[in-house]
Amino acid sequence: MIWLTDKIEFPPYEFTTNDGIIALGGDLSEERLIYAYKNGIFPWFSEGEPIVWYCPYKRMVLYPDAIKVSKSMQKLIHKNQFTITENKAFKEVIYHCKNIERNDGFGTWITDDMEQAYINLHEKGIAKSVEVWQNDKLVGGLYGLEINAIFCGESMFSKVSNASKLAFIYLAKNKEYSLIDCQIYNDHLASLGAKEIDRSLFLDILKS
Repeated sequence: MIWLTDKIEFPPYEFTTNDGIIALGGDLSEERLIYAYKNGIFPWFSEGEPIVWYCPYKRMVLYPDAIKVSKSMQKLIHKNQFTITENKAFKEVIYHCKNIERNDGFGTWITDDMEQAYINLHEKGIAKSVEVWQNDKLVGGLYGLEINAIFCGESMFSKVSNASKLAFIYLAKNKEYSLIDCQIYNDHLASLGAKEIDRSLFLDILKS
C-alpha cells in the first residue's frame, strides 16, 4: 500500500489493490482533489481513518442517452409537483447527503473535512449540485464535480420518495455531459440505466 506525500501525484494504476484502493494519506486540498478526479481517482473513507483513494477496475457510469425513466416517474414528472434548480443550495445538499439516514450503509463517509473540501470546490465553480424542492422545501438532490464533459457524482439524498431520482434524471436529460460517473455499482443506479465499464475505457473517455 502506497502512502502519499505532499507532492500532488498518485502511483501508477498497476498499484491498485483488488478492492480498488490506489493510495492512502495525502490531503483534501483543491489541487489534489482536482488532480485525482482528472485521473479517475476519488476519496472514500470514514471519520478517524486515513484518506483512502480509489480507482476501481470496474466503473459504474451512465451514458445520458441510456437513462431509464419508468412510467411512474414520467407521470410524477408531468405532475409538476417539484421544482428543480442547479447550484442554489450546495451547502444544504451536501449537509443532507452527509446526515440523512440511509439503508445502504453509505451515509457516514462524508466527513467534516470532506464536506468543507467540496464546499471549497463549489466556490471555485467545480463542484455542482442539483436541488429538488417541494412547496419551497428542499426534499432531494445530488452533488458532484464537473470535470471537462463528465459529471463525477458523489452523493444524493431524498427526504420524499423519488426525489433523488428526479435530480439524477434531470442531470442526464438537461445537461450536456458525455458521461455521468457513478463510481461503484449499486442496484439503485443500475435501475436507472447505469452500468459498469472497464477502468481503461473510463480513463480514455475522461482524458479525451
